[in-house]
Amino acid sequence: MDQAGVTMGSDGGAPLMPKSENVPSGGMAAGALMCLLSMTSIQFGAALSSSAIDLYGAMGATWLRLGFAALILAAIVRPRIFHYSRRQWLSALLLGTVTALMTMSFFAAIQRIPLGLLVAIDFLGPLSVAAFGYGVGWRLAWPLVAGIGVVLLARDEQGWVGNLPGVLFALASAVGWAIYIVLTKKVGAAFKGFEGLAMSLAVAALVATPFGLPASVGALSLTGLGEMLGLAVLVPLLPYALEMVALRRMPTSSFGILMSLEPALGALAGFLVLAQPMTLLQMLGTAFVVAASVGATLSP
Repeated sequence: MDQAGVTMGSDGGAPLMPKSENVPSGGMAAGALMCLLSMTSIQFGAALSSSAIDLYGAMGATWLRLGFAALILAAIVRPRIFHYSRRQWLSALLLGTVTALMTMSFFAAIQRIPLGLLVAIDFLGPLSVAAFGYGVGWRLAWPLVAGIGVVLLARDEQGWVGNLPGVLFALASAVGWAIYIVLTKKVGAAFKGFEGLAMSLAVAALVATPFGLPASVGALSLTGLGEMLGLAVLVPLLPYALEMVALRRMPTSSFGILMSLEPALGALAGFLVLAQPMTLLQMLGTAFVVAASVGATLSP
């Protein structure tokens, strides 16, 4: 990462925060592509998780995913845990805790409400980041267009959602996602390469252990562990790595609005993998969020 234009840590080590979120158009385009790949991995990984959630429960499946992802990345990156500053440790601890709570809430919601609806509610997190990041101006039109699409996606053939626990878990995931975006930006700037992600995933796995270990220990098998290893690569390892790199290349506001494609991809994954039908309104909502993402990407 180019060290020009960043504020160095008090220890003279890794950069902490960019002075400006202005990025070249090439970096923005690469970041947008990484966002798209991340969202695709998350949604199809989530859609393929139904059998694992049935077997281990939402908490157990989350813990196994985070644990495998943390082990894989630690083996590749080999973080220098005794060489980090207090500020770096604090940022990794905060991101890891938020990641664990966000992921557990997301998979708890999957058990209760359709995937497209869950992701529509979940998107309120990055939508809020985008809205606050843009400030007052004409570009607020893109979060508003995306918000209309999210509302349309939230209504299926049975009408509006009726599962209150599922909605509450989805809202908790949305709050976690908003905080996750801001913290990932900071951690990505504070560490070299993927060291910050490796540290935060290790923290997330530890935070999830008291919830996930009791739920999954009685159902563990070699076949099931092999399946969870593959799912851990789809979610969270690959998307979290892509998002950290993307947030080094683009402003958090642009990242947040690009995530408006997530509800559309969630509805598509639910349709293709879980046979969850899409209504005409949901298709219209998909069109709105795609339009918002394209507009945000092409806007100067």
